[in-house]
Amino acid sequence: MALAHAPEYLTYRDYLNLDDGIRYELIDGVLYNMAAPSLRHQDLAGRLYKWLSDFLEGKSCKAYIAPVDVRLNADKFDDVVVQPDILVLCDKDKIDPKGKSIIGPPDLIIEILSPSSGYVDKVLKHKKYQDAGVREYWIVDPTHETVDVYLPLDGKYYPRSYGGDNIIPVQVLEGLDIHLEKLFIE
Repeated sequence: MALAHAPEYLTYRDYLNLDDGIRYELIDGVLYNMAAPSLRHQDLAGRLYKWLSDFLEGKSCKAYIAPVDVRLNADKFDDVVVQPDILVLCDKDKIDPKGKSIIGPPDLIIEILSPSSGYVDKVLKHKKYQDAGVREYWIVDPTHETVDVYLPLDGKYYPRSYGGDNIIPVQVLEGLDIHLEKLFIE
């Protein structure tokens, strides 16, 4: 949800000066408050992060779990700062020199839906990730126990939906498959 009391247009510099203890994302200069995730959300994020991290051990790519600032357009307006639930970065040159953020698109982003994040994840961030060139974007829906995987083709994302006992091949990490029956266990 966008904040009504925030100034009209913010950049990363303004974002860094926020010190109220609340987590925000900045999309096109507008602040969005990030509510605390549910325990179910945290379980799913932790499980996915562990699988990715274990798979990447000893490899050049690295998995990160929120909160990590990702500046998708730092080379232009620097008015988009998101904190994906999970991301994989294969280009270490995208880590800012101070080690505080990632500059540019990660290779894989995974967002886990919360009741308050649906519009932001499915519409706003989806477009930003597509435009920035994120190579693979997942939206995990804990309520319906589904995963929508978006892969680019000619600059546009095309979805593949998975549910039940499907196995998802991670396209940007050849050899890694995610078994949904193991992800959505209680």
